Amino acid sequence: MGELDYSSLSIQELLTRIAAKTPAPGGGAVTAMATSMAAALCAMAARYSTEQMLDASDLADRAEDLSRNVAGLAQRDAEAYRRVLAALAMPREPDPEQRRRAVRSALSDAADVPLAIAEAAASVTSMGAELATKGNPNLRGDAITATLLADAAARAAGSLVAINLAREPDDARLARVRDCTARTAAAASEITHSTAGSPSTAGTAGTGSA
Repeated sequence: MGELDYSSLSIQELLTRIAAKTPAPGGGAVTAMATSMAAALCAMAARYSTEQMLDASDLADRAEDLSRNVAGLAQRDAEAYRRVLAALAMPREPDPEQRRRAVRSALSDAADVPLAIAEAAASVTSMGAELATKGNPNLRGDAITATLLADAAARAAGSLVAINLAREPDDARLARVRDCTARTAAAASEITHSTAGSPSTAGTAGTGSA
């Protein structure tokens, strides 16, 4: 039987599955969903910013594509985690080395998904920061929300990469994810500082002001 498509669930059904005492969906899937939502917010903000930005329509399309693609990573993360559990369930005897190799391989493969999520989140923070500074000011609150949400998702996904690669301290993917989280943190910090005390953000809590 195939894996359940999380995108086919209602929000309440999805939350129920996340809260259930089951291995998946878990942290990785949630970071993918958060990143997907942040990208969707960017797409919306961009579509309201065609008068302010010449490339707004293109940015909206790219953000929507990114939202769709990263949403699929929620499924991939759940599948990767199940493979880790299967490896951990292997008997230690009579061949403990075979089990060790299987666990190590499964954990290494499982690091690829949160890394992809972190890289997607880095793209979203870049889009969100640009929209917050150059886009429709009435959608600034949404662009800021997208930026900060993607930053949080990137940091969470980065932690998952580090956990999965704990036995591989020299793995190049660790440097890649650190670069992603550094970029998302910089974008979030810039937006946060520019928002503090800025009168231009007054009354722009969301699309209700559009």
